[in-house]
Amino acid sequence: MSQNTPPAWRRVPPSVWALGIVSLLMDFSSEMIHALLPIYLVGSLGASMTEVGVIEGVAEATAAIVKIFSGAISDWIGKRKLLALIGYGLAALTKPMFPLAPNVSWITSARFLDRVGKGIRGAPRDALVADITPASLHGAAFGLRQSLDTIGAFLGPAAAVLILWLTLNDIHVVFWVATLPAILAVIVLFYGVDEPVKDRNAEGGFRFPLHKNELSRLGAAFWRVAAVATIFSLARFSEAFLILKAQAVGLPVIFAPLVLVFMNLIYASAAYPIGVMSDRIGRWSLLALSLVVLMSADGVLAYAPSLVWVCCGVVLWGLHMGMSQGLFAALVADVAPAALRGTAFGVYNLFSGLALFLASFLAGRLWDQFGDWATFLMGGSFACVALIGLFMIPKNLDL
Repeated sequence: MSQNTPPAWRRVPPSVWALGIVSLLMDFSSEMIHALLPIYLVGSLGASMTEVGVIEGVAEATAAIVKIFSGAISDWIGKRKLLALIGYGLAALTKPMFPLAPNVSWITSARFLDRVGKGIRGAPRDALVADITPASLHGAAFGLRQSLDTIGAFLGPAAAVLILWLTLNDIHVVFWVATLPAILAVIVLFYGVDEPVKDRNAEGGFRFPLHKNELSRLGAAFWRVAAVATIFSLARFSEAFLILKAQAVGLPVIFAPLVLVFMNLIYASAAYPIGVMSDRIGRWSLLALSLVVLMSADGVLAYAPSLVWVCCGVVLWGLHMGMSQGLFAALVADVAPAALRGTAFGVYNLFSGLALFLASFLAGRLWDQFGDWATFLMGGSFACVALIGLFMIPKNLDL
């Protein structure tokens, strides 16, 4: 980069910044709730670890399944911002359901609808980022959006801790306050994001993208990326188990959200610089390194005897997330045809979401039957398999 070239963050389009702010606000809202939800389910509503795993897994799988349809529809009708508005709007409407929940079934329904909203918005939003960003800045743009998203993810739990302290552990107040940033996210999206006008005829016509002939146009490079992302998702599970691990070694309930604060602080700090680095040196070596970090995190958490060791494991987990999630989004944007970006992000999220559901279910079952060590050793084993698979895949995808 020459001395006269502005830094990458200044060259990222304004609408990408706005989408990042939207993600920040919605994650601020969601993580205020999610940071306390495992403890609320287990401690107040009497749920088992298996039920926590199923609820979290079903929630993420729901989002993944919906994404494939919303992504395809955004390609078909050419209106990505509209679908993003519907998705964020639905998520905002579900927030009051959490403080009103009388039982586990109600929480499950709220999580389900919230994740439907996430599914509707996810693929169109990521495709919109790719549409408005030059290919040479894909890593920076997705890393920036991921960093802003994750800033919200650590500010939310931090706010939850403060509100718990001020209200003497009243979780319901936290849940009610979480509705406000969700509403603001919808407003910012409506007024702050401009969608480019596309010539749909020039991009391939009006056939619904989930037709087999259209899916074949995604190409072998995309399917390799999707396969690797699926194995990566098997290697990790819901962050709810990080909170429960910290509680198991003595963390008081009032400080439980700090687990996600630390994890997401590292995540947010890593995502943007890793994205910029991947634009310069390629993405695959950074993904391989992220798996080594994840295996280290699982090893530490499996046998952590104290909060200090749990914190070390959580920091490594956050570093892995920052080194991998934005890179996969950039890889999808790199290899997917422009007319099928929504579909590509939907397929990618479907596979990784279903794998995350399976991983979360297995994590809960292993914890109930053998203890927390078995949950984290399972994650480390899958990470090892993913690393082996990564070295077996041709690395001709860096653009």
